[in-house]
Amino acid sequence: MKNRCAWCGEDPLYIAYHDNEWGVPVHDDSLLFEFLILEGAQSGLSWITILKKRENYREAFHNFDYKKIANYTEEDIERLLGNAGIVRNRRKIELAIKNAIGFIKIQEEFGSFDSYLWKYVDGNSIQNNWKFMTELPTKTEISEKLSKDLKKRGFNFVGPTICYAFMEAIGMVNDHITDCFRYKEVIRLEEE
Repeated sequence: MKNRCAWCGEDPLYIAYHDNEWGVPVHDDSLLFEFLILEGAQSGLSWITILKKRENYREAFHNFDYKKIANYTEEDIERLLGNAGIVRNRRKIELAIKNAIGFIKIQEEFGSFDSYLWKYVDGNSIQNNWKFMTELPTKTEISEKLSKDLKKRGFNFVGPTICYAFMEAIGMVNDHITDCFRYKEVIRLEEE
């Protein structure tokens, strides 16, 4: 049996996410946008709730096509509010639109969202060495700087804790505990 980070529990969906995605460096702008929106949608909820709704989100939000989302209208908001497959919270739906607009502006300024984002860690994942889940921070100085800058650029639902969870999800930090089988695998992915 593989040793995993305790947070993923026994749910097969959570295990698959832990084993295949969490902590893997992401540099594709479309996937970065998807994680940014899902992390914001998760605010106040459990991540497993969002994972269970992920496919519904992809369908409802045009596969996270930020160019389409940036042009959503009140009609689109009403359509989404009627979709039981996603979190039907007006503020969280509006954040997707607002964040899509900001996302495009960052791309225009930096060439890609990836270029903007990964500069916070000098282009390399931070390899932490946590032995226990209780050691993992909920936010860091870097997530606070990222949060502050994103807010200044008009983004919503990007507090330091959400930003840190986002950074973990997309591999800016490797927060697998050291005895988790993915810890060394994620380090190797960064080295490739």
